[in-house]
Amino acid sequence: RVTTLSDATTEALVRANTVIIENADLSADATAKAYNAATKTALFGDGRKLDDLLSKDEFDKVRRAIKSTRAALRPFRPWVVSLMLTGSECERRRLSDGQLVLDMQIADRARQLGIPINGVETTAQQLAALAAIPDDEQVGILRSNIALMDENENLIETMVQLYLTRRVGALWDLQIALAEKAGVPATSFASFEQKIIVDRNRRMRDRSLYYLEKGGAFIAVGALHLPGKTGLVALLREAGYTLTAIE
Repeated sequence: RVTTLSDATTEALVRANTVIIENADLSADATAKAYNAATKTALFGDGRKLDDLLSKDEFDKVRRAIKSTRAALRPFRPWVVSLMLTGSECERRRLSDGQLVLDMQIADRARQLGIPINGVETTAQQLAALAAIPDDEQVGILRSNIALMDENENLIETMVQLYLTRRVGALWDLQIALAEKAGVPATSFASFEQKIIVDRNRRMRDRSLYYLEKGGAFIAVGALHLPGKTGLVALLREAGYTLTAIE
């Protein structure tokens, strides 16, 4: 449902001179290099272990979910484990079957049309932003993910429905509300919101301006980067552009 493009969106894509996605280089080689470079930030370097920060029940629940041994899981910082828990089982099956996520489908269509593809950031920048979140907030986010793990399929479906009905502004509010219901305060997401959403929105704005000035740019970024006063839509309007919904 998410990867089905409307006629208006398809027409805009076909007429584009260039296609911009968040990360244009997701080749296995580039991704492997970025993850290897991020190894130092992925592991504790001060003697702490993940099971020191979580309860036994929380740690065991994560270990079972990602099918890991205790020894293998202990060195990882919380942001890495949160990444491991991302997504639903049905989505993982789709990916293992070779189906592409939305931005990769857009990039694949652009390649077929011979349209140049560029990115507004790199894998290394994305991982560095996650690693920069303070550890105490990383633990809070991970605890929220663990608490919601059994409802993950329902959560994903709710997010899909919000996306399909163009209520993307509610996605972040939903995350915060569910975290607070699980006993994790909204303050645990403060750095995440700043570093993963707000700061990256500005970087996306700066990179997008270069392509927008040339004209004919089709830009596709994650839904959380669009709404709000610090969202990409508002930032581009502040930069002097007129934005109009095409549907």
